[in-house]
Amino acid sequence: MSLLKKFIEDLPKVELHLHIEGSLEPSHMFALAQRNKIKIPFKTVDEVRKAYNFSNLQDFLDIYYEGMNVLQKEQDFYDLTWAYLDRVAKQNVAHAEIFFDPQGHTARGVKFETVLNGICRALEDGKAKLGVSSCLIMCFLRHLSEEEAFKTLGQALPHKDKIAGVGLDSSEKGHPPSKFARVFALARQEGFLTVAHAGEEGPPEYIWEALDHLKVNRIDHGNRSLEDEKLVARLVKEGTALTVCPLSNLKLCVVRDMKQHPLRKMLDLGLKVTINSDDPAYFGGYMNENYKAVTAALSLDKNLLLAVVRNSIEASFLDHSAKAALRSKLDNYARISEFGARF
Repeated sequence: MSLLKKFIEDLPKVELHLHIEGSLEPSHMFALAQRNKIKIPFKTVDEVRKAYNFSNLQDFLDIYYEGMNVLQKEQDFYDLTWAYLDRVAKQNVAHAEIFFDPQGHTARGVKFETVLNGICRALEDGKAKLGVSSCLIMCFLRHLSEEEAFKTLGQALPHKDKIAGVGLDSSEKGHPPSKFARVFALARQEGFLTVAHAGEEGPPEYIWEALDHLKVNRIDHGNRSLEDEKLVARLVKEGTALTVCPLSNLKLCVVRDMKQHPLRKMLDLGLKVTINSDDPAYFGGYMNENYKAVTAALSLDKNLLLAVVRNSIEASFLDHSAKAALRSKLDNYARISEFGARF
């Protein structure tokens, strides 16, 4: 194993863009379908795995929502979340900020509290047993109406102690952030932090809207910001973080080759870039795999990787003391790592 790969594996990391439903591995989907006696159009795990081949966002979302059907009970959501935390703890993820899509479950008759309680029990155990801290971000499905989003926000209000923020995900094209301006305004009034997917398949204008209409704390994806020099200048000036997902971009053909990925250019321009896994079970890799893929393709070095993690720490929703602790952990690792000692 090369020293740089070893450095990445042991590097303390922070994940800011992870859809918990997108961590449903084919074997887990199959097992839950059997446990809950849910019919799925697959006879074997291999058939499920083959179905995870797609070439655009909508094709992915179709199988993504179909996979949700196996999630029925509180224990299912616990097991899903625990499996993710257990995996990333082994990849030295110290903190994760996790999206969940309650509308994808309540529309199937699963209670909001069933979803929330299962996830939160696992997050608590993840902190106590694995040392992985976390916070939870509730996303609105942008292909649904703002009225539906208001209804979901209402369901979340009694649970503000468990949900740190709200986000916006699902099909981007044709669903601009401004569509949800009023519900985001109410969410901010209620004390939620805000993020939004923008500039993955949608145009740079969607990033402007997320900033101006939703007043988000950070942008999820944001690749297409590079098409607008004024937007780049604003993002740099305001220090707005972009939660970039390299393997996701490759799998969904946002980029055709990892060597064409804009992450290195983003860093060179001074953008506050972070590396994340998005929907790792569907896109072929968790945090280490994303870091390794983009490092190999774009010739990132130790200092750039450390800068990315520092960006992730600063952009997280952790308090000042927790951020300071993670910065200290990262600095200590940089000093004592074999890579750092020899290079």
